Amino acid sequence: MICFPNAKINLGLNVVSRRGDGYHNLETIFYPINIEDALEIIVREGQESDTFTEAGIVIDAKPEKNLVMRALKLMRSRYKFPTVEVHLLKKIPFGAGLGGGSADASFMLKLLNDTFSLGVSEEELVSLAVQLGADCSFFIHNRPVFASGIGEIFEDIDLSLKDYHFVLIKPDIQIPTKDAFASVVPCAPAISLKKIISRPVEEWRDLMINDFEKSVFPKYPIIREIKHDLYDRGALYASMSGSGSSVFGIFKNAIENLESVYSDYFVWHGKGL
Repeated sequence: MICFPNAKINLGLNVVSRRGDGYHNLETIFYPINIEDALEIIVREGQESDTFTEAGIVIDAKPEKNLVMRALKLMRSRYKFPTVEVHLLKKIPFGAGLGGGSADASFMLKLLNDTFSLGVSEEELVSLAVQLGADCSFFIHNRPVFASGIGEIFEDIDLSLKDYHFVLIKPDIQIPTKDAFASVVPCAPAISLKKIISRPVEEWRDLMINDFEKSVFPKYPIIREIKHDLYDRGALYASMSGSGSSVFGIFKNAIENLESVYSDYFVWHGKGL
């Protein structure tokens, strides 16, 4: 069987407070977009152990470190099912703030559950996903949510951007977590993101912020320039996603020819989900 794990973007991201365990409490809106990987599992008679092959964007990590295989191992520790070949076609760029690895892991949990009729409840899938990463469980439900805590506490929201056009650009930059947090002073937002998203998208520009931009833009000015360029091209709202390095814009109408402008970068455009 095959499935297509999709990415997400962050609509706003507020670093609210520092926790006693060294992590930070955040508030953000996770919104799914249809940049997709392809994940397939095949049962081979007589195969003694699980195998993993990967194509597309190259990830420099051993197979056992890949979240897909960690998800497989986690499911196998609790449920019995045949050994499988795992094939991952990687299209979602990593180090982009798009949750691609988390999506792959969660979709693997769901794929195994469906393929082998394991009968794992959605609640249990969420519990397993949380063990793989803070935002992994988002992709079990895979619908817009208000996220808090370290990104693992979700509240359903009423938000649809399916009539808008999205543009996403990722330069060839990897941003260390330390750099992202460098100049961030935790503070509760003046206006809740839940209130902001109830307002017209045209008003988000002056209301919705990503706190990580304060640290990232001075060190990586090209990311700021991409955001400004999207506004110059007519974006209703533009922002860095997560801790970067991708930048997205939301438009009324489709934007053409960006691949030629940003020929050295990853470029995607499509409708909202």
